[in-house]
Amino acid sequence: MAIQHTFEVANGSCDDDGHPRRTGTLWSCVAHIITAVIGAGVLSLAWSTSQLGWIAGPVTLLCFAIVTYVSAFLLSDCYRCPDSRSGTRNYSYMDAVRVNLGSIGRKHTWFCGLLQYLSLYGTGIAYVITTATSMSAIQRSNCYHKEGHQAPCAYGATFYMLLFGLIQIVMSQIPDFHNMEWLSVVAAIMSFTYAFIGFSLGFAKVIENGKILGSVTGVPASSLANKIWLVFQALGDIAFAYPYSIIVIEIQDTLKSPPPENKTMKRASMVAIFVTTFFYLCCGCFGYAAFGNDTPGNLLTGFGFYEPYWLIDFANACIVLHLIGGYQIFSQPIFAFAEGWFAKKFPNSGFVHNFYTFKLPLLPGFQLNLLRLCFRTAYVVSTTGIAMLFPYFNSVLGLLGAVTFWPLTIYFPVEMYFVQKKVGAWTKKWIVLRTFSFVCFLVTVVGCIGSLEGLISAKLS
Repeated sequence: MAIQHTFEVANGSCDDDGHPRRTGTLWSCVAHIITAVIGAGVLSLAWSTSQLGWIAGPVTLLCFAIVTYVSAFLLSDCYRCPDSRSGTRNYSYMDAVRVNLGSIGRKHTWFCGLLQYLSLYGTGIAYVITTATSMSAIQRSNCYHKEGHQAPCAYGATFYMLLFGLIQIVMSQIPDFHNMEWLSVVAAIMSFTYAFIGFSLGFAKVIENGKILGSVTGVPASSLANKIWLVFQALGDIAFAYPYSIIVIEIQDTLKSPPPENKTMKRASMVAIFVTTFFYLCCGCFGYAAFGNDTPGNLLTGFGFYEPYWLIDFANACIVLHLIGGYQIFSQPIFAFAEGWFAKKFPNSGFVHNFYTFKLPLLPGFQLNLLRLCFRTAYVVSTTGIAMLFPYFNSVLGLLGAVTFWPLTIYFPVEMYFVQKKVGAWTKKWIVLRTFSFVCFLVTVVGCIGSLEGLISAKLS
């Protein structure tokens, strides 16, 4: 079933397909990608590297970067069909799967939609947890500075989760992706800032120690089984750190043409993945080199670093500002899908279609829609509530990354590529991509097992 998006646009401001005139450029696209990629995942990479060790850790980060680029490369050609430069536009990942794989069966479309929106929803939950953790870390940092590093500075995160939820209720009234370029630019600057602070502090700690900590085999565990669980969870965490394949089509739909959207998207993906992989390697490797077996699960909130406390506070404030934007990047596709479905289901409903203009003093006027207000508020409330029930940072990230990594990042892009390029069975290209897909499937399985075990253990303890 095709889902048509609804937009409020003025006459003359639309492209030939009736959607808002696309004004996105290479650099706005890079900003969207970086906002999506450098998020909650980067903070767990030092811990992941410590579980995998000095050889497997950096190699795994590089492998996931390559996999993500291949996935984005394949997906960018699926924005238009049947021709990747002049065909009909697909407005979402689910639309691309429906058009390319619809002849195989509708189950592909619904399975893709379920996983994509589950992943986006889960990312929102993870961002609530991360933001609350960073906000409470600022309070703890000030406490440690005043009372000493051994002081019992324990603060709950529930209040900060509720505060973040209230902020997102307001921010979620931004109409759609096309109105979010400014938010992505601010969020991308914040992500660069705290990632730079993270690896700089790690580098300074290495110099202070006078040696590089860690080992080839990583952090020792009490048993082989526990070590296997931790390695599996680390793979899931790294899989979560490269999540933007699930919103490639949505980001590409903001780009102007000419040049062809797929050409711009491929260039933007190359730039963004190169930059983020550099920061990921720096954060992961310098964090592990600084703390060795004591590497915290969250580099900036696990209090491997205590001083300078003001810099820790500033970095955590940057995380909060970034994740306010990042939450919206991952929520907007769900809003568009749900509101498009309601618009199609209830074409004569004033609750769905009517807009009311409000003007507050000193602020520009804005349009309010009752469906948008109610649905998006309920969405934010639900992500905040679940985050309060399961506030386990590393396990949640690992499970989210593992569950959706293979089907959304690998399986569907590869299958759509086969259909669009008419790749024959048992050809060289077919064998290479099938092997690539199978290896990534194994990563998903082991990541799911390790993260699920970690989440259950954390909840029971």
